[in-house]
Amino acid sequence: MRYSVTRLCGGKALMATLREPVEIDMENAASVLSKEGEIKSVDDMMLVMTWKGMDVTVYTQGKVMFHPLDDRNEAISYANEILSMLIN
Repeated sequence: MRYSVTRLCGGKALMATLREPVEIDMENAASVLSKEGEIKSVDDMMLVMTWKGMDVTVYTQGKVMFHPLDDRNEAISYANEILSMLIN
């Protein structure tokens, strides 16, 4: 998967965005990701969870935000790890 990575929150967070359009079902994502970390909230547009000591937000269009994180390569690796569980 190919991503663009954007620095957010004054450099304290990174967002990895898939370059190919996808549509992630948040109900299914919550079911799958609840085995990986604590789900804090979920609605039709996004899921927020705690994972590997970070707050992670997964958006329906394949964006994943990690806070705190400042390493672009880790953001891509983590996004691959999470999205590979959600996208068939």
